[in-house]
Amino acid sequence: MTSWQEFTDLAPRIAAVFRRRHAATGNLCFLATLRADGSPRISPMEPRLFEGQLWLSGMPGTTKFRDLGRDPRFCLHTATVDTHVADGDAKLWGTVHDVQDLDLHARYAEDLYQESGFDLRGQVFSPFYAADITSASAVEVDGGHMDVTVWQPGSPERVVRKH
Repeated sequence: MTSWQEFTDLAPRIAAVFRRRHAATGNLCFLATLRADGSPRISPMEPRLFEGQLWLSGMPGTTKFRDLGRDPRFCLHTATVDTHVADGDAKLWGTVHDVQDLDLHARYAEDLYQESGFDLRGQVFSPFYAADITSASAVEVDGGHMDVTVWQPGSPERVVRKH
């Protein structure tokens, strides 16, 4: 599995598009999970990058976290409202694993508070999902063409240009 830090080293172009779009939307992304019956679910969420890892955390007991507890596979898509995709967009596929480390939770909560003023200090996060990235893609439109950058473990990023 590939952590966020490893991913940024292996797929810098896609990681840059993801970071740019993630920041531009106030960290809003759309998370795709699988319901118990196997049908897809799309949920808004605000993933965070912290200590070299992508974290899918949020309110416990939500359907998206029950989905991930049952089936750890996900797709995360940066929020896009521009039909011309002028700022690009990115998708990450992967799996999650729950990290129950109270010291990490405390550091995360303190960082969140310093960054946003949202105070979760002193709380235990359950679940607290770290994302392992298994593949990714990004779209960038430039002039009269569109570049689709694709990455999978074991291969470098490759760009497919569409006119």
